[in-house]
Amino acid sequence: MIGFLTLFRKELVRFWKVAFQTVAAPVLTALMYQLIFAHVLSRHVEAYPGVAYTAFLIPGLAMMSMAQNAFANSSSSLIQSKITGNIVFLLLPPLTALEFFGAYLLAAIVRGLAVGAGVLLVTGWFGLPLPAQPLWALTFALLGCGVLGALGVIAGIWAEKFDQLAAFQNFLIMPLTFLSGVFYSINSLPPFWYAVSHANPVFFMIDGFRYGFFGQADVSPWLSAGVVGSSFILLSALALWLIKSGYKLRS
Repeated sequence: MIGFLTLFRKELVRFWKVAFQTVAAPVLTALMYQLIFAHVLSRHVEAYPGVAYTAFLIPGLAMMSMAQNAFANSSSSLIQSKITGNIVFLLLPPLTALEFFGAYLLAAIVRGLAVGAGVLLVTGWFGLPLPAQPLWALTFALLGCGVLGALGVIAGIWAEKFDQLAAFQNFLIMPLTFLSGVFYSINSLPPFWYAVSHANPVFFMIDGFRYGFFGQADVSPWLSAGVVGSSFILLSALALWLIKSGYKLRS
């Protein structure tokens, strides 16, 4: 376990040394979203009965921030190591594919949770209640960060330059997170976009996490857990296969 723990610690130190950029900046961005949308829409929108729009926004913003930062942590670390050439020092030690993947994944989850906790802390004064179902909230926080952390490993392995990674973020991650019900309930959407939302796994992360706070959701939390859990298993299996095969790592 020494190799796994060393790599895990290295990944934690890597993002924590620049915590102002990797943790504080996303928290500030979420706070700005909260201030702007709450000011504009709080008097006109009631997504859930008895839930103020200002409170409704907070879990969605927290999960969106967690997902985006979990992805950014694993993907940016891998692409930096590949471009600078120090990836060789990670491939030479006798690390198994599971240890290699697990270190990057756990570090991504830690960063995602740190950002999520920061978002909840700075936006909670808008009226967020204590979680009605805390175990559900924790489950979706861990699974959501895990899914995007695993996807970040895949993107970091696949990308050969920063432009490719930026395209991955701009054309996949950003649409998935912004079209996932962060700012609205999908029950307010037209039929076509309502159906499209059900094909978006990030929607199920946010909806399940929101259920943990309000005990209300657009779909069953069990369905959300099934979709998110299945996504995590599939993406983790793909990431492990890529690591074992050495795809774009050993060439």
